[in-house]
Amino acid sequence: MSIAELLTTTNESPLEASFGAQLQAIRQRETKGGKPYLEWTLADSTGNFTLKLWNNHPQFQPALEIDPETLLHLSGEWTQNQYGIDGKGWKFRFLNEQEISEFLAGDPNTRKKQNEDFDHILSLLDTLNDPRLKTISQLFIDQYGDRFRRTAAARKNHHARRGGLVEHVAQMMRSADVISQVYPGLNRDLLLTGVLFHDSGKLWENTYPETGFNQLQLLHGEMLGHIPLGLELVNKLWRELPLDTWLHLEPANENVRLHLLHLVSSHHGQYDYGSPTLPRTPEAFALHYIDNLDAKLEMLHDAYTTSPEIAPGIHERQFPLPAPLVTPLSPFVKEPSTSDQNHLPNSDELF
Repeated sequence: MSIAELLTTTNESPLEASFGAQLQAIRQRETKGGKPYLEWTLADSTGNFTLKLWNNHPQFQPALEIDPETLLHLSGEWTQNQYGIDGKGWKFRFLNEQEISEFLAGDPNTRKKQNEDFDHILSLLDTLNDPRLKTISQLFIDQYGDRFRRTAAARKNHHARRGGLVEHVAQMMRSADVISQVYPGLNRDLLLTGVLFHDSGKLWENTYPETGFNQLQLLHGEMLGHIPLGLELVNKLWRELPLDTWLHLEPANENVRLHLLHLVSSHHGQYDYGSPTLPRTPEAFALHYIDNLDAKLEMLHDAYTTSPEIAPGIHERQFPLPAPLVTPLSPFVKEPSTSDQNHLPNSDELF
């Protein structure tokens, strides 16, 4: 069982299950009565959660000797409450060599989805007409594609899993592609390229090692943040372009670079959310709202999955969402009428 499945299936009744996980973090705490306990942050390719290990647990003393990044097998009876996942009668052991190999390969369904999303990103980039934007996008994929595919979109809140950035970018690109058709005045090439690069600095802020599901903490990410890093990356790749061959193109090379940098720098939409500048072009506004929409809908999906009901149809509030969620309205499904069931179309009606 994956962690995502565990989070999904333990809302209402206890579940007896086992799963593999990597220790992301270990924190030693004390209860109000002064008794020690541990907080384990456990992760796999689908997500993570925090589990408390109390001092009366039979394996509490051995647990004190375990280091972060250790790969474990956990089994027991699992429930979920307002404080998260809790275990009853659970135990742990180290993964054996065969289990380690299978665990590091990742959840098959998640891996399949992320592969499909990556292929979709490549197919949309292939449709770009501006040679400057198409070439810089290809340079990014060629030089950083592997790192891109193992980076999360965040440390928590949304797409906070290995490969989550690919999922986030792919979904944003789908939206940008459709919105460009609804609003043909938008520069589609620029908007799609901006989606690709808007979180590219997270390759140094939220990335994972080649093997494992414990996000790395790197000095560049900690000291600069993903927006300055994304700006630096765009400029680095831009200097590698054969710009002399495109001096005759309009808009001019420098204008294209400047507009792409603006999308990266303004995509958070507000100064107090970390953007060094505010959106000032149609593509910048579109990118900001597409980014925010995809992040929020992912948070909603996770919240409906994990948040218990505190009243009929009302779910407990999940940070950073602004209020408790209400169960969404199911779509109307028209029932086929008797005449619809009995009527068979003739050949003329098929065309």
